[in-house]
Amino acid sequence: MKVNKDNTGYIFLFTFLLIGAVAVILSLLATSLAPQISKNNEIKKQMDLLASIGVESTRGNAKELYNEYIGTNESYVINYKGEVQKGLQAFDIDIRTQHRDKSITDEAKKYPLFIATKDGQTLYIVPMVGKGLWGPIWGYVSLKDDKRTIYGVSYDHQGETPGLGAEIKQSFFTDRYLAETVADENLNFTAIKIVKDGSGAQPQKVDGITGGTITSKGVEEMVNRTMEIYLNYLKTI
Repeated sequence: MKVNKDNTGYIFLFTFLLIGAVAVILSLLATSLAPQISKNNEIKKQMDLLASIGVESTRGNAKELYNEYIGTNESYVINYKGEVQKGLQAFDIDIRTQHRDKSITDEAKKYPLFIATKDGQTLYIVPMVGKGLWGPIWGYVSLKDDKRTIYGVSYDHQGETPGLGAEIKQSFFTDRYLAETVADENLNFTAIKIVKDGSGAQPQKVDGITGGTITSKGVEEMVNRTMEIYLNYLKTI
Protein backbone atom coordinates (compact mmCIF):
# COMPACT_ATOMS: atom_id res chain seq x y z
CA MET A 1 0.00 0.00 0.00
CA LYS A 2 1.36 3.34 -0.97
CA VAL A 3 1.93 5.73 1.92
CA ASN A 4 0.49 9.19 1.47
CA LYS A 5 3.32 11.39 2.73
CA ASP A 6 1.17 14.47 2.42
CA ASN A 7 -1.25 13.09 4.98
CA THR A 8 -1.38 15.06 8.23
CA GLY A 9 -1.17 11.92 10.32
CA TYR A 10 1.96 10.75 8.51
CA ILE A 11 3.62 14.15 8.98
CA PHE A 12 2.88 14.13 12.71
CA LEU A 13 4.11 10.54 13.10
CA PHE A 14 7.31 11.24 11.16
CA THR A 15 7.97 14.39 13.21
CA PHE A 16 7.32 12.54 16.47
CA LEU A 17 9.71 9.71 15.55
CA LEU A 18 12.39 12.15 14.38
CA ILE A 19 12.19 14.18 17.61
CA GLY A 20 12.33 10.97 19.63
CA ALA A 21 15.39 9.74 17.77
CA VAL A 22 17.19 13.06 18.23
CA ALA A 23 16.31 13.08 21.94
CA VAL A 24 17.73 9.57 22.40
CA ILE A 25 20.94 10.51 20.56
CA LEU A 26 21.40 13.68 22.63
CA SER A 27 20.73 11.77 25.84
CA LEU A 28 23.33 9.15 24.94
CA LEU A 29 25.85 11.84 24.05
CA ALA A 30 25.24 13.71 27.32
CA THR A 31 25.69 10.50 29.32
CA SER A 32 28.87 9.48 27.53
CA LEU A 33 30.42 12.96 27.72
CA ALA A 34 29.46 13.65 31.36
CA PRO A 35 32.74 12.32 32.86
CA GLN A 36 34.85 14.42 30.47
CA ILE A 37 32.75 17.53 31.10
CA SER A 38 33.10 17.03 34.85
CA LYS A 39 36.88 16.63 34.50
CA ASN A 40 37.15 19.77 32.37
CA ASN A 41 35.15 21.77 34.94
CA GLU A 42 37.42 20.49 37.71
CA ILE A 43 40.56 21.52 35.83
CA LYS A 44 39.10 24.96 35.03
CA LYS A 45 38.28 25.48 38.70
CA GLN A 46 41.83 24.53 39.69
CA MET A 47 43.23 26.98 37.13
CA ASP A 48 41.04 29.82 38.43
CA LEU A 49 42.04 29.12 42.04
CA LEU A 50 45.70 29.13 41.06
CA ALA A 51 45.27 32.38 39.10
CA SER A 52 44.01 34.08 42.25
CA ILE A 53 47.38 33.49 43.92
CA GLY A 54 49.38 34.49 40.86
CA VAL A 55 50.27 30.99 39.65
CA GLU A 56 49.92 30.50 35.89
CA SER A 57 48.77 27.05 34.85
CA THR A 58 47.61 25.05 31.86
CA ARG A 59 45.16 22.20 31.52
CA GLY A 60 48.16 19.91 31.45
CA ASN A 61 49.73 20.98 34.76
CA ALA A 62 46.80 22.48 36.70
CA LYS A 63 46.23 19.41 38.87
CA GLU A 64 49.91 19.13 39.79
CA LEU A 65 50.20 22.82 40.66
CA TYR A 66 46.92 22.79 42.55
CA ASN A 67 48.16 19.95 44.73
CA GLU A 68 51.44 21.78 45.28
CA TYR A 69 49.99 25.13 46.38
CA ILE A 70 46.48 24.36 47.61
CA GLY A 71 45.55 20.70 47.68
CA THR A 72 47.78 19.70 50.57
CA ASN A 73 46.26 22.31 52.90
CA GLU A 74 43.07 21.90 54.88
CA SER A 75 40.20 23.86 53.38
CA TYR A 76 36.88 24.70 55.01
CA VAL A 77 33.19 25.17 54.36
CA ILE A 78 31.43 27.79 56.48
CA ASN A 79 27.91 29.15 56.80
CA TYR A 80 26.85 32.80 56.61
CA LYS A 81 27.69 33.25 60.29
CA GLY A 82 31.26 32.10 59.76
CA GLU A 83 30.72 28.75 61.46
CA VAL A 84 32.63 25.76 60.08
CA GLN A 85 30.40 23.07 58.55
CA LYS A 86 31.82 19.64 59.27
CA GLY A 87 31.78 16.78 56.77
CA LEU A 88 31.81 18.96 53.63
CA GLN A 89 34.57 19.31 51.04
CA ALA A 90 35.27 22.87 49.86
CA PHE A 91 36.06 21.82 46.28
CA ASP A 92 32.70 20.07 45.94
CA ILE A 93 30.65 23.20 46.70
CA ASP A 94 29.27 24.78 43.52
CA ILE A 95 28.56 28.38 44.48
CA ARG A 96 27.26 29.25 41.01
CA THR A 97 24.55 26.59 41.26
CA GLN A 98 23.65 27.87 44.72
CA HIS A 99 23.40 31.41 43.37
CA ARG A 100 21.07 30.35 40.54
CA ASP A 101 18.77 28.41 42.83
CA LYS A 102 16.52 31.08 44.31
CA SER A 103 15.01 28.54 46.70
CA ILE A 104 18.31 28.46 48.63
CA THR A 105 18.41 31.32 51.11
CA ASP A 106 21.61 33.11 52.11
CA GLU A 107 21.29 31.46 55.50
CA ALA A 108 21.28 28.01 53.89
CA LYS A 109 24.16 28.57 51.46
CA LYS A 110 27.55 26.94 51.96
CA TYR A 111 30.71 29.03 51.58
CA PRO A 112 33.97 27.22 50.68
CA LEU A 113 37.31 28.66 51.80
CA PHE A 114 40.58 27.45 50.30
CA ILE A 115 43.96 27.71 52.03
CA ALA A 116 47.08 28.08 49.89
CA THR A 117 50.77 28.21 50.71
CA LYS A 118 53.10 30.23 48.52
CA ASP A 119 56.59 31.55 49.24
CA GLY A 120 56.22 30.55 52.87
CA GLN A 121 53.03 32.59 53.26
CA THR A 122 49.53 31.34 54.07
CA LEU A 123 46.90 32.71 51.68
CA TYR A 124 43.12 32.53 52.04
CA ILE A 125 41.17 32.10 48.78
CA VAL A 126 37.56 33.26 48.79
CA PRO A 127 35.24 32.13 45.95
CA MET A 128 32.42 34.47 44.98
CA VAL A 129 29.58 34.85 42.51
CA GLY A 130 27.43 37.81 41.51
CA LYS A 131 25.46 39.43 38.72
CA GLY A 132 26.81 41.37 35.76
CA LEU A 133 24.90 43.20 33.03
CA TRP A 134 23.91 40.14 30.97
CA GLY A 135 24.47 37.23 33.30
CA PRO A 136 26.45 35.78 36.18
CA ILE A 137 29.95 36.86 37.09
CA TRP A 138 32.24 35.01 39.47
CA GLY A 139 35.77 34.92 40.78
CA TYR A 140 38.33 34.10 43.43
CA VAL A 141 40.03 36.66 45.66
CA SER A 142 43.02 35.66 47.77
CA LEU A 143 44.01 37.40 50.99
CA LYS A 144 47.45 37.62 52.55
CA ASP A 145 48.18 36.00 55.89
CA ASP A 146 46.96 39.15 57.65
CA LYS A 147 43.49 38.07 56.41
CA ARG A 148 42.64 41.57 55.20
CA THR A 149 44.95 42.55 52.34
CA ILE A 150 44.18 41.35 48.82
CA TYR A 151 47.01 39.28 47.38
CA GLY A 152 45.50 38.22 44.05
CA VAL A 153 42.29 38.24 42.02
CA SER A 154 40.72 36.12 39.28
CA TYR A 155 37.36 37.13 37.75
CA ASP A 156 35.29 35.61 34.96
CA HIS A 157 31.85 35.98 33.38
CA GLN A 158 29.29 34.19 31.25
CA GLY A 159 28.15 36.75 28.70
CA GLU A 160 29.36 40.29 29.35
CA THR A 161 29.97 42.61 26.40
CA PRO A 162 33.39 42.13 24.71
CA GLY A 163 35.58 45.20 25.14
CA LEU A 164 33.37 46.50 27.95
CA GLY A 165 32.08 44.43 30.88
CA ALA A 166 33.97 41.36 29.66
CA GLU A 167 37.19 43.15 30.58
CA ILE A 168 36.71 42.29 34.27
CA LYS A 169 38.84 39.19 33.64
CA GLN A 170 41.77 41.16 32.24
CA SER A 171 44.82 41.90 34.37
CA PHE A 172 44.56 45.67 33.91
CA PHE A 173 41.35 45.51 35.97
CA THR A 174 42.10 42.71 38.41
CA ASP A 175 45.48 44.26 39.29
CA ARG A 176 43.66 47.34 40.58
CA TYR A 177 42.49 45.25 43.53
CA LEU A 178 45.96 44.20 44.62
CA ALA A 179 46.97 45.52 48.07
CA GLU A 180 43.46 46.85 48.74
CA THR A 181 42.07 45.87 52.14
CA VAL A 182 38.70 44.35 52.98
CA ALA A 183 38.91 44.99 56.72
CA ASP A 184 40.56 47.23 59.30
CA GLU A 185 43.31 46.11 61.70
CA ASN A 186 40.70 44.39 63.89
CA LEU A 187 39.28 42.52 60.88
CA ASN A 188 36.10 44.56 60.84
CA PHE A 189 34.75 44.66 57.29
CA THR A 190 35.49 47.74 55.16
CA ALA A 191 33.94 48.03 51.70
CA ILE A 192 35.84 48.62 48.46
CA LYS A 193 34.10 51.06 46.13
CA ILE A 194 34.20 51.07 42.33
CA VAL A 195 34.63 54.65 41.08
CA LYS A 196 34.55 56.29 37.66
CA ASP A 197 36.11 59.64 38.56
CA GLY A 198 39.72 58.45 38.34
CA SER A 199 40.21 58.38 42.11
CA GLY A 200 40.93 54.65 42.21
CA ALA A 201 44.46 55.18 43.51
CA GLN A 202 42.99 56.15 46.88
CA PRO A 203 42.50 53.49 49.57
CA GLN A 204 39.27 51.46 49.38
CA LYS A 205 38.67 52.64 45.82
CA VAL A 206 39.08 50.87 42.47
CA ASP A 207 38.69 52.47 39.06
CA GLY A 208 35.87 50.86 37.11
CA ILE A 209 35.90 49.87 33.44
CA THR A 210 34.99 52.61 30.97
CA GLY A 211 31.72 51.63 29.31
CA GLY A 212 31.31 48.68 31.67
CA THR A 213 29.86 50.48 34.68
CA ILE A 214 27.10 48.00 35.45
CA THR A 215 29.44 45.00 35.33
CA SER A 216 32.03 46.86 37.39
CA LYS A 217 29.43 47.67 40.02
CA GLY A 218 28.40 44.03 39.93
CA VAL A 219 31.95 43.12 40.90
CA GLU A 220 31.83 45.68 43.70
CA GLU A 221 28.63 44.16 45.11
CA MET A 222 29.96 40.62 44.74
CA VAL A 223 33.26 41.30 46.50
CA ASN A 224 31.83 43.32 49.38
CA ARG A 225 28.90 41.00 50.06
CA THR A 226 31.09 37.91 50.04
CA MET A 227 34.00 39.29 52.03
CA GLU A 228 31.72 40.48 54.81
CA ILE A 229 30.53 36.89 55.28
CA TYR A 230 33.99 35.31 55.23
CA LEU A 231 35.39 37.82 57.71
CA ASN A 232 32.99 36.36 60.26
CA TYR A 233 35.20 33.28 60.16
CA LEU A 234 38.60 34.81 59.42
CA LYS A 235 38.48 37.04 62.51
CA THR A 236 38.15 33.93 64.70
CA ILE A 237 41.42 32.27 63.63
